[in-house]
Amino acid sequence: MLNTNTMKLDIISPEVSLFSGEVVSVTVPGTNGEFQMLNNHAAIVAVLTKGKVKIEANSFSKSTSHEDKFVKEGNKYALMIDSGTLEMKDNKAVILVD
Repeated sequence: MLNTNTMKLDIISPEVSLFSGEVVSVTVPGTNGEFQMLNNHAAIVAVLTKGKVKIEANSFSKSTSHEDKFVKEGNKYALMIDSGTLEMKDNKAVILVD
């Protein structure tokens, strides 16, 4: 069961799942600029552009085979993407990255 201050996030590439876990927030590079989602965000589907996906989580574990793709920035972790798609629904965000 999710903490009341968190939401579920999955980041998936065509080859592998890069991240799956509970997060406090996720900030993404949308086509109209960067935007952030917190728990209980309204349902949304968005196209993502080149930039950083920033993840804030109480504890952070990523796929050990792809941990070099994430960079720690203060209390957040960042993943550079070239493009992608985001769907947020029922307190679960799924990011498909290229």
